Amino acid sequence: MEEKLFDENDTLFDITERYPQTIDVFVANGFANMADVEKRACLGRAISLKQALQTKGKSVAIFSELLTEVIGEETSSVDVSLRGGVKSDAGISVVGSLPCPVRIPLLEGLNLFIQDFKEQHGVGIEHDLKAASQGAGWIETYIDGVAEIDELPDIFISAGFETFFDYKQIGRFKDAGAYRDRVPFSGVNRDFSDIDIRDPRGDYSVIGVVPAVFLVNTDELGDLPMPETWEDLLQPGFENSISLPVGDFDLFSSLLIHIYKRYGEDGVRKLGVALLESMHPAEMVKSERKKRRPIVTIMPYFFTKMTRGKGPMVAVWPKDGAIISPIFLLTKRTGTHNIQPVIDFLASKEVGEILSHQGLFPSLHPDVDNGLGDDDGFMWIGWDYIYENDIPDLVGRCERIFNGD
Repeated sequence: MEEKLFDENDTLFDITERYPQTIDVFVANGFANMADVEKRACLGRAISLKQALQTKGKSVAIFSELLTEVIGEETSSVDVSLRGGVKSDAGISVVGSLPCPVRIPLLEGLNLFIQDFKEQHGVGIEHDLKAASQGAGWIETYIDGVAEIDELPDIFISAGFETFFDYKQIGRFKDAGAYRDRVPFSGVNRDFSDIDIRDPRGDYSVIGVVPAVFLVNTDELGDLPMPETWEDLLQPGFENSISLPVGDFDLFSSLLIHIYKRYGEDGVRKLGVALLESMHPAEMVKSERKKRRPIVTIMPYFFTKMTRGKGPMVAVWPKDGAIISPIFLLTKRTGTHNIQPVIDFLASKEVGEILSHQGLFPSLHPDVDNGLGDDDGFMWIGWDYIYENDIPDLVGRCERIFNGD
């Protein structure tokens, strides 16, 4: 019999300590306190997985299956991420973060590719690919203090905007012509035909996206109309009733700048007002009178899979498009070694299907079936807006507006 990774009576602290990659799963499903180290250590010890899920009306069996998927099979032969970073004498270097739901299968495929590549080309590939739950700030350690393009990793991969568009960091090398869109396919998947997702300047590559959708608790909705658009969430009645992925920094930043572009400062301010303050899970268990569940949870599309056909939770793909956080691939224009085969693999149909089928992160590869409906569109700020704005500065401004500062 296969050994269980965790038990429903284990505390949230125990589970997240053993498997840090589960932190963003809890955060995305309404347990915002789990994103904070101190609160995780204190509050997480006070409640079991079973009790926590009861407060959210979620199925223990389905949520446990989701956690198991994210944890994956962590063996030394699969998890080949470097603990000491990319070595200076590495043949080809790849640095970045991978979404937790697909990290293990992507590493499995990359591990096999590395073996074949070394045999065929006699060149090694070393990488530092962490779980996205750790954030992307650590990537800057590969950029800080670097003066020459040759000192940079050959390939960066990560979701989110701030790291790759900070012109005080990697942006200065991009402006110097260090990186180029070198994905092997032309055009895009038909699901993206209505938006300009490919960089017109040909510098950044996008291989997939993380879409944000609504999970609506119909038991809590009451007389309010079912929200169908982002604008609906900004209307009276949704104050203090929405759960946001504040701990998922990449997606949260993307939400802020998309709302800002579409609805201005007023829209960001209303979104901040709509945020439901997090409550100690133990308090929610102890007193039904204190319990206030969010009406709407904004989350990555992947996490809605656990609620399909189960109870009062209804997944809604916004009619005006799911806000997306692109998965960027930043690849050097030239280098000591030929990195094109590595780029071809990372942008391949094989990797695209892992992103799309296992993570529900739609792929840009034209031959991948993302399984989306004709009405499942995307909201995208566009490259003109990206190039016209200082994105890290814009994110900081939006955060201040959101927080009411």
